[in-house]
Amino acid sequence: MRRWFQRAVLTRRWATFLALGLSFAVFGVGSLNLFYLLRANLTLVAENGWMALADGAARQFVELVVTGYASMAGYVVFKACEHRLVHWLGDEPATADETAPGNAAPHSSPSASADRDH
Repeated sequence: MRRWFQRAVLTRRWATFLALGLSFAVFGVGSLNLFYLLRANLTLVAENGWMALADGAARQFVELVVTGYASMAGYVVFKACEHRLVHWLGDEPATADETAPGNAAPHSSPSASADRDH
C-alpha cells in the first residue's frame, strides 16, 4: 500500500494536491463533533449502565473509535502530501553543476533528485 501510494500519488503533483484536499475533508468530517459524541456516549453509559450498552451504546462507542482512527489516517495522508508539496515548492531546483556525475551534493540522495523532477 505504501509503495503504491508513493508511486501513484506522491510522484504526481496534481494527484498529491488532490489527495491533500480529500484527506483534509476526511479528517475534518471525521473529527467534527467526535469528542462531543464520545463524551455523550460515555455519559449515557455512566448514567444507565448495562441497559445503555445493550441498547446500542457499545456499538456506537466502537463506531466512534473507528471514526477517530479514520480521521487520524486522513490526517497522516494530509501530512504526507503536505510534506511532498512543501518540499517541491520550497526546495531550490537542481542546477546543471549539481546533477553532473561525481558532483552530487553530499546531503542529497537519489530520491531527493527524483522528487525535484516531478
